[in-house]
Amino acid sequence: MRIFIDADGCPVVRLTVSIAKKHRIPVTIVCDTSHDFSGYDAEVITVDKGADSADFKLVNMISAGDIAVTQDYGLAAMCLSKRAHALNQNGIVYTNDNIDSMLMTRHLNKKLICSGKHPKGPKKRTDAQNVSFAEALEELIAKYSQKG
Repeated sequence: MRIFIDADGCPVVRLTVSIAKKHRIPVTIVCDTSHDFSGYDAEVITVDKGADSADFKLVNMISAGDIAVTQDYGLAAMCLSKRAHALNQNGIVYTNDNIDSMLMTRHLNKKLICSGKHPKGPKKRTDAQNVSFAEALEELIAKYSQKG
């Protein structure tokens, strides 16, 4: 098992690395050139800027049983198709049962934006979200680390 972080705009990079280190799980941080994650106790892969370049790099590296941390529903769907696990920064675990509705919501929001309407953005991050994320990551690790 490895943990891959879609680090562009991810608020839980340090928390993820800390939890992974406790369980001796290797972490790969994938980001584009506008971010610097040197100094983290993890492998860092930096890709050129470009639409979804970090996402495609990550999905090409992930394997069945690995964990992806991402807020991108499209990337999560691709990881699920490779039988990997995925969760977002708030502790929501992406599954084959919920990913379609999330992708549809994303599609509808893009249609609203194209029509000139702007849905509300995310609220300020809370400590409770960090706790939810940490609990969800710990549960995924406990559930799947022994299955190999």
